[in-house]
Amino acid sequence: MASNDAAPTKRRDRTHYLYIAVIIAVVAGIAVGFAAPDVGKALKPLGTGFVNVIKMMISPIIFCTIVLGVGSVRKAAKVGRVGGLALAYFLIMSVVALVIGLAVGNVLHPGEGLQITDELRGSGAEQAGEEAQSTTEFLLGIIPKTLVSALTEGEVLQTLLVALLAGFALQGMGEKGLPILRGIEHIQRLVFKILAMVMWAAPIGAFGAIAAVVGATGVDALKSLAVIMLGFYTTCVLFIFVVLGSALWLFARVNIFSLLRYLGREFLLIVSTSSSEAALPRLIAKMEHLGVSKPVVGITVPTGYSFNLDGTMIYLTMSSLFIASALGDPLSIGEQVGLLLFMMVASKGAAGVSGAGLATLAGGLQSHRPELLDGVGLIVGIDRFMSEARALTNFAGNAVATVLIGSWTKELDRAQMQQVFAGDSPFNEETFVDDGGVTEEKTPEKV
Repeated sequence: MASNDAAPTKRRDRTHYLYIAVIIAVVAGIAVGFAAPDVGKALKPLGTGFVNVIKMMISPIIFCTIVLGVGSVRKAAKVGRVGGLALAYFLIMSVVALVIGLAVGNVLHPGEGLQITDELRGSGAEQAGEEAQSTTEFLLGIIPKTLVSALTEGEVLQTLLVALLAGFALQGMGEKGLPILRGIEHIQRLVFKILAMVMWAAPIGAFGAIAAVVGATGVDALKSLAVIMLGFYTTCVLFIFVVLGSALWLFARVNIFSLLRYLGREFLLIVSTSSSEAALPRLIAKMEHLGVSKPVVGITVPTGYSFNLDGTMIYLTMSSLFIASALGDPLSIGEQVGLLLFMMVASKGAAGVSGAGLATLAGGLQSHRPELLDGVGLIVGIDRFMSEARALTNFAGNAVATVLIGSWTKELDRAQMQQVFAGDSPFNEETFVDDGGVTEEKTPEKV
C-alpha cells in the first residue's frame, strides 16, 4: 500500500520542478527582452515551435475524447442535450461579456489624447486582409475536404464535426463498436503520453516567447497605452471572479478559487505562450479527472474554444471604443452594439490563436467603420500583452462552463471533485489519463 502512495508523490514532485523551471524561464525571458531586444526577438522561433508542437496534438486529442465520450453513451439524445445547453450558455455569457466591456469602455473613455503615427497607418488593413471572412464562409469552413483532413489540418471545428459523426456511428454499432472504442482509447493514451513528454520543453518555449514579446515591445509603448491595458486586465479579473465565480457558486455550488487553483499550471502555460489553445489538451484531461463525464467534457471544451470567447468579447469591445476615441470619432451606442454583435459572430473559431483577436477587430472595423481601420495600429504594439488576459479569461470561462454543464446534466461526480480539490486524488502528470478502460460501463449517468 505504501508503494502505491509513493509513486504519485514522485510524479507530482518531478512536474513541480518543471513548472518552477517555467517560471524561471519567464523571468529570464523578460530580462533578456529588456537588456537585449534584438536577441529577444531572435528567440521567437523557440516559443513558436513549442506552441506549434502543442497544437499538433490538439486535433487527435479532441477526436479521441469526443469519439470515446459520444460512442460510449447509450442515448444520442443525451449528447444533443449537452450540446444545446452548452451553446445556449455560451451565447448568454458572450452577451454578458459584451455588456460589461461596453460599460467599462464608456466609463474609462480609453484612447483620448493619443496620436496615430504614419508608421502605424496601414497596420489595420493588413490585419483585416489576413482574416476577413463572411459568416457563410465560416459555416462552410466547418466541413473538411476529406474525412481525415480535419485531423491533418488542425481545424478544431472540423475535427469536432468528424468526431461527432464517428461517435454517433459507433454508438449505432452497439456491441460491435466496442473493439473500435478500445482501439481509440489506446490511441488517446499514446497521444497524451506524447503530450506529457513534450511538456518538458515548456521552459524553452516560455523563454523564447516572453523574450520575443518584451524585445519587440518598447517600454514607451506600454506607458502610453497603460490606460487601456489596465482597464482591460481589471475588467477581465472582475469578469472571472464576479460573473463566472458567482455563476459557478449559484448554479453548481463550486468555489471559483478552488477550480482556478486546480488549473494553476495551465494558467502558467497560457501566460508563457499567450495562447489558451496550448492548454486545451490539459483542460480536457483535467476536467475528466475532476469528475465531469467524458461526453460533457468532449462536447463542451472543444465547442467552447470556438464559441465561448468571454475574454475576446471584452477585448473587441474595449479596443473598438479605444480606437474610436483615439481617432476623435467616438461610436454612438447604436454603432457600438451593431459592430460588436458582428464581431461576436466573426470571432467564432478564432479562440486560442495568438493574434486572431486583432485580426477579428480589424475585419469588423473594415466592414462597419472603415475610416477607423488605421487606428488598429495603435493596438498592435500591446496586443500580445492584452492577449495574455484574453487567453486566460477564455480558458477560465471554458473551465467554468464545463463544470456548470456537468452539474446541470447531472454528469458531475462531486465526490471525485471534492477529493481532487482536497489533494487526495492528484492528477497523473505522466499520462494525463486515469488507469482503467473507457467502455460503455465506465461512463454511467451520474445522478
